[in-house]
Amino acid sequence: MKKWYALFFSCFLASYVLAQNTEVSIYVSTAQQTAVKGAKVSLNQSTVLTDAAGTAVLKNIPLGNYVLTVQATGYAHYEKRVQITAANKHIHVKLKPEVTELKTVEINSNAQNIRKNSEARSIEVLDQRFVQQHLGGSLMQTLDRLPGISNIGIGSGQSKPLIRGLGFNRIVVVDKGIKHEGQQWGADHGLEIDQFAAGEIEVIKGPSSFLYGADAIGGAINLKHVTIPMNQGLGGSVNLIGKSNNDHYGTSINLFGSNKKWFFDSRVTYQSYADYRVPTDTVYVYDFAVGLHQNRLRNTAGRETGLHFNTGYVGEHFKTSLHASNSYAKSGFFANAHGLEPRRVDQALHDRSNRDLLSPYQRVNHFKLISRTEINHPTSKTEIELGFQRNFRQEFNHYVNHGYMPPVYPAEMTIPQHLEREYDKFIYSGNLRHSFMLQQHQLQIGLNADYQDNNISGWSFLIPGFQQFNTGVFVYDKYVVNHQLILHGALRYDYGHIQFQRYDDWFTSEQKEGNITTIERLTRAASFSRDFNSFVWSAGMNYNPSKLGFKLNIGKSFRMPIAKELAANGVNYHYFSYEKGNANLNAEVAYQADLGISYTEKKWGLSFSPFYNYFPNYIYLNPTPYHDYYYGAGNQVFEYTQSRVMRYGAELKANYQLLPSLSTEFLGEYLYSEQLSGDKKGFTLPFSPAPSALINLTWSPKLSDKLHNSYLSVDYRLTARQNNIVPPEKKTPGYQIVNVQMGTTLSLNKQVFELSMQAQNLLNAKYLNHTSFYRLIELPEASRNIILSIKMPFKIN
Repeated sequence: MKKWYALFFSCFLASYVLAQNTEVSIYVSTAQQTAVKGAKVSLNQSTVLTDAAGTAVLKNIPLGNYVLTVQATGYAHYEKRVQITAANKHIHVKLKPEVTELKTVEINSNAQNIRKNSEARSIEVLDQRFVQQHLGGSLMQTLDRLPGISNIGIGSGQSKPLIRGLGFNRIVVVDKGIKHEGQQWGADHGLEIDQFAAGEIEVIKGPSSFLYGADAIGGAINLKHVTIPMNQGLGGSVNLIGKSNNDHYGTSINLFGSNKKWFFDSRVTYQSYADYRVPTDTVYVYDFAVGLHQNRLRNTAGRETGLHFNTGYVGEHFKTSLHASNSYAKSGFFANAHGLEPRRVDQALHDRSNRDLLSPYQRVNHFKLISRTEINHPTSKTEIELGFQRNFRQEFNHYVNHGYMPPVYPAEMTIPQHLEREYDKFIYSGNLRHSFMLQQHQLQIGLNADYQDNNISGWSFLIPGFQQFNTGVFVYDKYVVNHQLILHGALRYDYGHIQFQRYDDWFTSEQKEGNITTIERLTRAASFSRDFNSFVWSAGMNYNPSKLGFKLNIGKSFRMPIAKELAANGVNYHYFSYEKGNANLNAEVAYQADLGISYTEKKWGLSFSPFYNYFPNYIYLNPTPYHDYYYGAGNQVFEYTQSRVMRYGAELKANYQLLPSLSTEFLGEYLYSEQLSGDKKGFTLPFSPAPSALINLTWSPKLSDKLHNSYLSVDYRLTARQNNIVPPEKKTPGYQIVNVQMGTTLSLNKQVFELSMQAQNLLNAKYLNHTSFYRLIELPEASRNIILSIKMPFKIN
């Protein structure tokens, strides 16, 4: 560890001694060589206005690669990647006249292409406009339109992300710089994220452990904060949303303000929804026919609220912000498939109202406090992020006794009778990064650490309480050879420690040893601890000659086993299974290779992203021939084990501009995985998405002076059958669905209205999603859903 400290401080000091600075002059003119006065020129976080001669001079700029932006009233936004060298420090920028209806598209496209072309990994960059246009029941359902991205749907309001078939604790979600931590090990535990509060969204496909920590073995979703323009006074927006399928209604109200140095941003979100509809009146839960009243999935209603407040200070060399949020959700579980025998459900009671919440249901509250500070030195930058989170989850259900559990819930119990499980998790996080340049090397060194304290309660047991500490140090080098070639290299060391609390049954059981029978409270989880550590590395390159783009990334990733994998010992009522952890599991390791090839012409573009993964010790839940009769009603026993696994696949994107206002797009994805050892040798992995393709046609007409950014878009998705399964999964037939999106921006006097409408599953197709939480009971996906959304931005002078 002393060597790492020495490396950190030596690199920190070197950033002040070895970096070279220069003075850069930018001349801004029109295409006719007329100087543009008062243009805003930004480079390396320095901003200067051009003088009467159209010239801006920026001082103390380190040599290297930057994004140069120029803004001037009446002209299109200019953004280009430039290389500052001793021989190239005088730049001429020619501005084009502003085209109002294309301005936003040009800005987003340029920024996204620059970001993608400078990263060795496969990355998608999205903004709030994408979220507004493809708004789903949750953020993860909104993102699953992207190739390689899918979700484990949990009804209409909850979902978990899958990136190239990997999810749970193999995916990291970063919210405003801090890793989001909840109970993400459960398939029924959605992410407590308000999609209205997200700014720019980066989706990184493929291992990202060297930057985001050990759990990013499958990828990362980086939710950035909303950028507040300085010196804008007061403003905000009001979002209204309604959905036909589950009688959903909601609103999200935003208010922000800023002067030259200070800003604040606040948001309140509320959503309420009823039981959602499916295109069938009967489902079969373990061969028992369950009738659905009015095609509704009983007890899947819910309510969600989100409170957000962000404030900060922006100086010339110092920026700091403080973000506080609280997300609360109360949602039901489908009564016929969660811990209750289908035939024992009081259907008349559940069907009395479509909006009530009866057992079983869950309440989840996630509080988050994030502090972010950025210090800009003359030749380097330091970033500090501190976070506190509390995830409080309660699951309520009727008390049902099994085995030696008492038939009547004891009156002396301090645990409420309907509290099946409770998880109370406290998380403390910290990140430190220092970035600097050494000639053509853009270096970053950093430290990540977090501490988790997870306490449990409830009359049902699955995992014990635990305390966990993780830390990692890394160094990342982006070497800019020239404007066409960028090389990447990263090295990271991770250490993790987890301590489990002992758990004894609250009731007694009979134990026989020979002819002797004893009655005692059995120990379900022993007190023990484990330590894990590993070096990981990554190497890559970007080569962008003219219209061709080429990227390659190889590396090693690492993930320590989670609490459920090490110490589970109980019934998972949501899956009617008995799960047993393995305290002797090794840390999971993955080796990966990612390739990206793209070609862009004026009217068309093509990108192809194949990948390959190899896991020498992948952790999975293996079904056994045994059944449990002491803690559940004869549930099959599943045990965590490890095996060698191979995965490969690819994503394909193609687009073509048929006419100035008409374009088409093709998105395709394929994934294959196979276990190479163990009891399930030759089988795939759970939740493996089927091959899928999406064909899009978008019409973007110019309608009138009062209607801007209008569009009509049709998605036709074809998903192949999934016959490559692992028991107890079932084969899933292929399907075809049609989704339609349309929208426009309406200007009435000085008020702007952003209108959008979606028709999801327009033809009301009955189909099964292989990655759905309810796939095991052959429950089809939601029927036709019409979504209306109105956003009304406002400005207070």
